[in-house]
Amino acid sequence: MALAAAAPAQAADDIANDTIKIVALGTSLTAGYGLEQGQGFVPQLESALKAQGLNVTLENAGVSGDTSAGGLARLDWSLSDDVDGVIVELGSNDALRGFDPQQTRENLTAILDALTARGLPVLLTGMLAPPNLGEEYGAEFAAIYPDLAARYGVLFYPFFLEGVAAQATLNQQDGIHPNPDGVAVIVEAITPYAVQLVEHARKDTSS
Repeated sequence: MALAAAAPAQAADDIANDTIKIVALGTSLTAGYGLEQGQGFVPQLESALKAQGLNVTLENAGVSGDTSAGGLARLDWSLSDDVDGVIVELGSNDALRGFDPQQTRENLTAILDALTARGLPVLLTGMLAPPNLGEEYGAEFAAIYPDLAARYGVLFYPFFLEGVAAQATLNQQDGIHPNPDGVAVIVEAITPYAVQLVEHARKDTSS
């Protein structure tokens, strides 16, 4: 009888110990442009999550220069059947190229529609447009992310480059891409949101 009583607890332990797989769908900011292996956003975030005792694997689906349209186009083949959650970091290149914010909104909407249909928890990261595009453009672009996060009820990190944008000591020579120290700042700030994503993914896999 003692063995039978222990079985549910053992099953619960097995579920808790299962590796949670998170895919980071994004741009060069996700891909780790200009950085050595292990210095980019994905490996640094994975290390931070593991340091908190979480059994998690982060898959790098970042593509340098990718737009929201590009992210949408490759969404299906970026997600294997064993994915448990997704970080969406897209839109920075749309803004750099001055694309119509409505296009970005529609592409991100389609991505969130697809992820919702698959029942995958999402962490959406926001982005701001360069100031040279003007206040009106900046306001319209910035509004995309909180609007969609509220509409879909997903986890939301307001600005991916918070604390790093325009900080010379935290960026590479191009002034756009974070250096390893800049990535560390991003990871420290976003880790609590990523922890929530893992927790949501774990609940989904155990239900």
